[in-house]
Amino acid sequence: MFSRSRTRVPTARVEQVLPLAPDRAWQLVADARHHARWVPLTRVDLACADPTATGGPGPGWRWRGPDEPPAAGDLVVAVSGPGARRGARGLTDRMRIERYEPPLDTVPGTAVFVKLGPVLGGTARIVVTPQASGTGVTWSEQVYLRGLPPVLTEWAGAALIHAMLVLTLRRLRRDATNRPL
Repeated sequence: MFSRSRTRVPTARVEQVLPLAPDRAWQLVADARHHARWVPLTRVDLACADPTATGGPGPGWRWRGPDEPPAAGDLVVAVSGPGARRGARGLTDRMRIERYEPPLDTVPGTAVFVKLGPVLGGTARIVVTPQASGTGVTWSEQVYLRGLPPVLTEWAGAALIHAMLVLTLRRLRRDATNRPL
């Protein structure tokens, strides 16, 4: 479903119940590096600030290792396109993790990503909620094309992102149901 938020901004929002414990669901859905499993033609990397680093997406950043969990302030770099998974260029979506709070007992976990461009602007929010029948995941995004007035591209962005979220969470649920992740 996509609708307007309280601020009247078009928002893509998808909810799914996963047959996973909240901590496992959080590890999968809030760590954007896993999204490449379910988002077609996409690779995702994660970088953290490191004043001594010269690699990563630029000076002062280094790529996080696969065993290093994300944290607020980290930079997510997602590249989508026909050869993206093989290292080719594509549409780059850079995001900063603004909030990264895992679920704790009955308290939902929340991750907030701010889109920095160069093509997309907006925010993405993932909320993981413990439930009796598994774990609820609510993923919402408000996006627009940078360089144009947001009012011109928000509705189209919401429709496209909604389709991507439905596909992504459907694939995640299939994987969680059919095989161990």
